[in-house]
This record gives sequence, structure tokens and C-alpha cells, in this order.
Amino acid sequence: MPNIEAVIFDWGGVLIADPAGGLMDYCARHMSVSVEDFTRAHNACVEPFQKGLISEEAFWQDVCGVLDRPCPQLDSLWGQAFRAIYSPRQEVFALAQRVRECDGKTALLTNTEQPVMQFWHEQGYDMFDALVFSCAEGVFKPEREIYAIAARRLGIAVERCAFIDDRQDFIDGAIAAGMRGIQYESFEQVERELENLGVFSYVGR
Repeated sequence: MPNIEAVIFDWGGVLIADPAGGLMDYCARHMSVSVEDFTRAHNACVEPFQKGLISEEAFWQDVCGVLDRPCPQLDSLWGQAFRAIYSPRQEVFALAQRVRECDGKTALLTNTEQPVMQFWHEQGYDMFDALVFSCAEGVFKPEREIYAIAARRLGIAVERCAFIDDRQDFIDGAIAAGMRGIQYESFEQVERELENLGVFSYVGR
């Protein structure tokens, strides 16, 4: 088994509590529709938004067309919703820092949208060597190319990267691209799996 030299972290569901439910609830309440109806409209319209192919304004036009509701009169309802429900897991951010202290490399790889990417940059996180946002790349998980982009940004072969995500389909995409996959279930489980891969004994290798 190749030595693991880099660990790539998903954002929502790994570095932070899964934001999906909170986002759906926040936006549904703002638009006075049911969570179920909003979620269906969101899922039908979100791909080009997450790939950076359309603006947030165009996304809301699409969603509101499905829902037959007026568009939100805010600069960024999506950004406002994300800020309201953001819940970081400090222990996972610390884990990323620990990987770097052991001479491993780290990256963020996330399917997300322009206003949420802007929020990330405002936080000043400094424990990642590479940042890969789907909205900046025009591709998203589980498409093979986005995993290859992360490895290239790190300067590490894909087979020497471990990828952590809470979704099995995104783990499957990473494995298909040649990475090791770790599905997030708990902090302790992820820490144990990284230890089993020798990540924290990288110093001096």
C-alpha cells in the first residue's frame, strides 16, 4: 500500500456539521414554502450553481420558477443562510493542523457555491495547502476530475492521497480516481483510520 502523504477534507459534514438540513429549513422559511418543496426545487436547480456556471441570482430565478414564488430581495439569501447555520468542528480543523505538523499535506475539497466560498475566505483558515471549490473549477464531486485537481494542487500523486467525506458516493468517486477513501462517521473513527494509514508517523520518512 502506498504511503499516504496528503489528507483531503470535505467541508460540510466533515469539517463542519452537515449544513444541508439547516440550509433547506432556513430558505424554506424565508420563502414561506415547505422544506420538502424547497428541497425538491433546490435539488433540481443546484448543479450549475455549485459548478459556478450561473450566478446566485440566476439560481434563485430557477428555484422560484419551480416554486412559483417571487425571488428573494436580498443580496445573498444563500450566503445569509449558510452564515446562520455554520457549525465548525474544531477538533477536525485541529486534526488537519496535526497532519501538517507531521509533514503531511492537506487540502479542502468541497462542492459549494460562490457566496459560501467567499465565507470560507473570510474565516482565515490557514491549515490547508490547497483549496478546491467546485464553483471555481466547473466540476464537482463525484466527478473524477475534481479529485485529480486536488492532487495536482498538492503536488502529490492521487494514490498517495486520502480523502475524507461523509457521503458514500463522494468516497466512491475518490476511490475511482485512485485515492484512499475514509467515510466520516465520527472524529474518533477518522483519527483512528488516519493513524492506521501511518499519516501521523510521516515525519522523518
